[in-house]
Amino acid sequence: MIHSLTTRERRAHRRILRGRLRSRAAETRLIASVQRRPRSLTTVAIAAGVDRDIAAGTANGLRSVANRLGIDPADVARTRRTVHGGRAHQTHNVYRFTLGQVRILIRNYRPRKPEYVAAVDRIARLCAA
Repeated sequence: MIHSLTTRERRAHRRILRGRLRSRAAETRLIASVQRRPRSLTTVAIAAGVDRDIAAGTANGLRSVANRLGIDPADVARTRRTVHGGRAHQTHNVYRFTLGQVRILIRNYRPRKPEYVAAVDRIARLCAA
């Protein structure tokens, strides 16, 4: 005997599906945004699917590489950074790099931490696409 779903179950199922669709659409928009214009290194890492904490650490390492190589960011802006959620009350300088610059940084970045190595691999796949 096949059990048909109740109205409540159907609504709950559709709500879950809409949530998945929203998150996939947001992910797709973020990836497209990274490919179109300069974005911060943390944003590029998050678009590649890296966890936020790991993304922040990886971005710090990539910024160090940029300083070492003398690569200037494509854009500098003042913004309220909210990478860890919540509302930021102070503005900070945000340095934005193009994907071409990120490719150069990734080639020269040699992380030792396994999480950062995996993060760099994911970012490299995003840059290659």
